[in-house]
Amino acid sequence: MCRRFMGYPALGGISSGEQSWRFFAAYGFNEWRFQNMSPAELAQVRSYLTNCISLEQAIYGASDNLDTDQAAVWKHNRFEVADRVALYNYWRQQLCAFFGAPVGPGVYGQAGRIIV
Repeated sequence: MCRRFMGYPALGGISSGEQSWRFFAAYGFNEWRFQNMSPAELAQVRSYLTNCISLEQAIYGASDNLDTDQAAVWKHNRFEVADRVALYNYWRQQLCAFFGAPVGPGVYGQAGRIIV
């Protein structure tokens, strides 16, 4: 779950014999960190994950308001989804920063982007 919120793809089953982390430095670094955290660090990661889970669910819940532009004196924030996504991505960045790892390609939808 931590890997997903950091924007990295799934690694697959270990039983496959393929270990993609060997080919990507950031993946290997992340795996080493995942397996060698102190109890205090694990507590902090759990806190970040709790925030990320809650914020991700709030994005899905924001779709309940998409059909309302204005009701009585209440006026819908038309940027609600974008605001929630930005907040969600902020906490994902904080998780990456805590790990000392670069933000993964999935955080901003860059899964297919190549930087030379």
